[in-house]
Amino acid sequence: MRFLFCLLVVAGGVLSGCRPDQIEHLRNTKELAVEAENWQVKRILPKDLLRATRWAGDSLTGYADRELNRVLAQKLQEGGVAAALPYCQPETYAAVDSLARVLEAVPRRVTAKPRNPAHQAKLVAAELTPDTLRTVRRPSTEVFFYQRPLVLRDAQCLRCHGEVGKDVAAADYALIQKQYPQDQATGYRLGQVMGAWQVQLKRAGVAEFYTMKTRKIMKRRKLF
Repeated sequence: MRFLFCLLVVAGGVLSGCRPDQIEHLRNTKELAVEAENWQVKRILPKDLLRATRWAGDSLTGYADRELNRVLAQKLQEGGVAAALPYCQPETYAAVDSLARVLEAVPRRVTAKPRNPAHQAKLVAAELTPDTLRTVRRPSTEVFFYQRPLVLRDAQCLRCHGEVGKDVAAADYALIQKQYPQDQATGYRLGQVMGAWQVQLKRAGVAEFYTMKTRKIMKRRKLF
């Protein structure tokens, strides 16, 4: 009892000796609360994984398309079709491959009229149009599938894929045929579907992408 009484006396003395201005309060409590919520284990439902598959597919293929347009514009300016022809496979770009590895995805472009026979494949949809919605499905527990139409939207692509003699110069087409004797990828117009992007994703990559996509991000406070 004497020990407990002494302890209470000491504690009371310490607390009474602390002034309000000496107590250090936690700062950024809202940011800390958001960060704590982000790290909570959340249950991801099957419908969430399908939604994340679409997000991941859109992000990966959209980035690949932008990189393709950027690289082709540069190569066409530097050396015409001869310089651009080897770069018409954005799925092989280092930057696109790096993003695909993060998403644990394997992207490819397929078409019924390929330039390279290796890219010929059966499409999931019976008919693809520019307005066709994306196809998202789950073939197995650990694998997800994404597909969307591959539409010719950039006029610079007509220099290799347009009408021969009109959009594609005769000399350029001779070069294309020399490299791809079985070429079928000409005769397109702006807005036409050339094929499809198809992406196979692993469950772990889809789940991680969903987690990052749905994290709460605090708005930065104005300093002034």
